[in-house]
Amino acid sequence: MKDLRPDRITIRRPDDWHLHLRDGAMLRAVAPESARHFGRAIIMPNLVPPVVTAAQAEAYRERIRAALPEGSGFTPLMTLYLTEDTDPEDVRAAHRAGIATAVKLYPAGATTNSASGVRDFDKVRPVLEAMADIGMPLCVHGEVTDSAIDIFDREAVFIDKVLKPIRRKTPELRVVMEHVTTADAVDYVRDSPRNLAATITTHHLIINRNHILAGGIKPHYYCLPVAKRERHRVALVQAAVSGDPRFFLGTDSAPHSDPAKLQPCGCAGIFTAPNTMSCLAEVFEAAGRLNHLEAFASLNGPRFYRLPVNEDTITLVRGEPVTYPARIETGDGPVTVFDPGFALHWRVED
Repeated sequence: MKDLRPDRITIRRPDDWHLHLRDGAMLRAVAPESARHFGRAIIMPNLVPPVVTAAQAEAYRERIRAALPEGSGFTPLMTLYLTEDTDPEDVRAAHRAGIATAVKLYPAGATTNSASGVRDFDKVRPVLEAMADIGMPLCVHGEVTDSAIDIFDREAVFIDKVLKPIRRKTPELRVVMEHVTTADAVDYVRDSPRNLAATITTHHLIINRNHILAGGIKPHYYCLPVAKRERHRVALVQAAVSGDPRFFLGTDSAPHSDPAKLQPCGCAGIFTAPNTMSCLAEVFEAAGRLNHLEAFASLNGPRFYRLPVNEDTITLVRGEPVTYPARIETGDGPVTVFDPGFALHWRVED
């Protein structure tokens, strides 16, 4: 960290270790929002059809690059969507060629475009063993999909019923629990000395389930995993600001057009790419831990992924409230930008 003053902080350029860019017109509209502040991002593969092979990942990477502003240094880090038919040798080849950085596990039906996900985890064991052998991380959407399990309990049950058995059988597998939402997940990561880390989103640091439901339903706060009780949000903040290298930023910025959100069965996802750094600075300042923002946003992720930190920096300055557009226009319709519900005084200096 090169500069830390009450009204100014300079940190290594951050990375986003969990990002949805979609495709087509939506991709072209939202990619510049992430490229503005972030150096790299782990790109989610849940397109329709999903990105399951090295060739598909390479083609998607080229579409992302084509959507970036001229001269952008943003690097998309691609993932492969794990299915019960995934070929371990294709995964090895994709990793060896630098095409795929990680593999993404979606339990079938857990979230947007996850119908092709895994139902029988024994069927993907050869892939997991190959990944452990080459040191390739597995990114996990950690929720069970059993309709008998309350939606607010699905993360904790996933840890016990799915993740612990996977890690016992393949202890050398390097796992990232993405978008953790509970104290249970925070405790599980803290109790695991090796091969396990977790990303925390911008919005889960700010909202709890009351923000979604109290006083009327707020569809633009609806995401999966759904926000939990206030005590869980507090646990996430404590983990994020702690400096613990096992916790790092993954925004899970997930754009959907407003018409897709505002319907009887609305889509899950919150679009935080434009204002994440302003939101994070507010959260870390409120906790008295601005000095740990760089670790969470810029250092811990590269360490786990065994990548160098970004060489360049960004500077956040504190002043009069900064405003962001309420929504951005895309070829697929307007997309609402996350509203944290409080004034943002930190902005990234041009």
